[in-house]
Amino acid sequence: MKYGNIYFLGIGGIGMSAIARYCRYRGHKVSGYDRTPSELTHELEAEGMEIHYEDRPDLIPQDRDDTLVIYTPAVPRDLREMQFVMEHGYKVIKRSRALGEIAEGQRCLAVAGTHGKTTTSTLLAHMFTESGEGCSAFLGGISKNYGTNLLVSDSNVIVAEADEFDRSFLQLHPEIAVITAMDADHLDIYSDLGHVTGAFKEFASQVSGTIITKPGLDITRRDTRAEILRYSFREKCDFYASSLSKDASGHFTFDLNWPGGIIRGCRCGVPGWVNVENSIAAAAVALTYGMDPEKVKHAAGTFAGVKRRFDFHINIPGCTYIDDYAHHPKEIAAAVSSIRDMFPGRKITAVFQPHLYTRTRDFADDFAEALSHVDKLILLDIYPAREEPIPGVTSEIIFRKVNAREKVLLRKEELLGYMEHENPDVLVTFGAGDIDRLTGPLTEMLEKRYGTR
Repeated sequence: MKYGNIYFLGIGGIGMSAIARYCRYRGHKVSGYDRTPSELTHELEAEGMEIHYEDRPDLIPQDRDDTLVIYTPAVPRDLREMQFVMEHGYKVIKRSRALGEIAEGQRCLAVAGTHGKTTTSTLLAHMFTESGEGCSAFLGGISKNYGTNLLVSDSNVIVAEADEFDRSFLQLHPEIAVITAMDADHLDIYSDLGHVTGAFKEFASQVSGTIITKPGLDITRRDTRAEILRYSFREKCDFYASSLSKDASGHFTFDLNWPGGIIRGCRCGVPGWVNVENSIAAAAVALTYGMDPEKVKHAAGTFAGVKRRFDFHINIPGCTYIDDYAHHPKEIAAAVSSIRDMFPGRKITAVFQPHLYTRTRDFADDFAEALSHVDKLILLDIYPAREEPIPGVTSEIIFRKVNAREKVLLRKEELLGYMEHENPDVLVTFGAGDIDRLTGPLTEMLEKRYGTR
C-alpha cells in the first residue's frame, strides 16, 4: 500500500483491527473511528494508533492524496465520516479488498465456512508458527497462544479467515482452502440458502491448488479447477480420526488418517469433539502444504484455543463455565453436543444473547430446537449490531418455542443480579454481541462462590 496514512472506519472490529495492526507493522500511520471503546481498541491505542469514538470528519487525516480509507460494511452509510470521505475524493476500499490486496502474490491458505473457521484458521496459523515454517495470519478471534489476532512473519504464507459476510471472501484467491460449513446465514445479504451456496461455489472456483471440505458439502469438480479432498471427525474419507479416546477433562486422543498414512497418538490441545474436527481440518491444510506430520501433531497438542471460542473460564468439580461466540443454530447445537459428551449427567445452563433481528427472525425455530437440548435456558434481549428493530421480532419468538425444562427471559442488565442467586453446574454463555462484557464479572462471581480466588 503506497499511502502514508491508513484510516479505518470501524477500527475496533476483529477483522479490521488485524489489518490495522498489519499496516502499523508495515510502517504506516494508522488511525480510525469506532462507535464504542473496547478492550481491543484500548490495545490498538497502546500500540500507537489514534482512535476516537465520535463521528468527527474533522479528525480524518486531511491529506487525501496520502490517505487510504478502509471501512467495514458494518459501518452505516449515513455516518458523517463515511459521507465526508466519499464526497472529498479519498481512496476508499472495503476491509475485504484490503485483505485481498495484502494476500495478492502470497501463498494464501484460507479457511471459509459459516462456522468453525476462526478456531480452524487460528490452529492452522499456530501449526505454521510452532513448526518454524512461519506465516502471517489474519484471524477472526484472539489467539490464546499469542494474545493477538495478527501474526507476522518473513514467510510468504498468509493464513486468512475467509468471511462469507457481504461476499468478502471473493476477494481472495487461495492456493489451498477449507470450507467447514455452508449453512444458511446472513440472509439479509443472501436472501436464501441457494445464494449462500452459490457464493461458496464461486469462492471454490478461485482456489488454485486444493480445496478441502466435509463430506456432503455441495462442492464438485464442476465448481473448481482445484483438487477436492474431504475431512471428517470420524467418517472415513481423505482425513479423519480413528481410535478415539477421551479423558476426564474432555480432551481427545486419536489417530489421524490421511493420504500419506496414519499419525498415531494425536491429542487436541482444546477439549470437545468439535475441536477434534477443527484440528483435522487445520491438519489437512498443513499436510497438503507439505508440513512434517510430527510437527503437525505437536502443534495440535500445544494449541491453547481462541478467546470466546469454546473458552473455559472455570473447570473445577461442581462448576464449569464456558464462553462461546456461537450465534447460529448449528454452532449452538454442536457446542451443546460437545458439552453433553464431555460432561454426561450434569445440568447445563445456557445464557444466549441473539445477534441481529434478521437472524432471529429467520432462524427462530432452529434456535429454539438447538436451545431445547440444554436443561435451563436464560434468554437475553437481541443485540442489534448494525440493524434497526423489526416490528414483532424479539427474543420472545424464540423463547415461546423452547422446550427446555427451565427457561427464563431477561434483559442483559438483569443477568448478573439473577446469577447472584444461581448455583450453575455447567454454565455456558452464547452470543456474538456484547455478552462478552459479562464474562469477567460472571467468572469472578463464580470463583468467589466456589472459593477458587
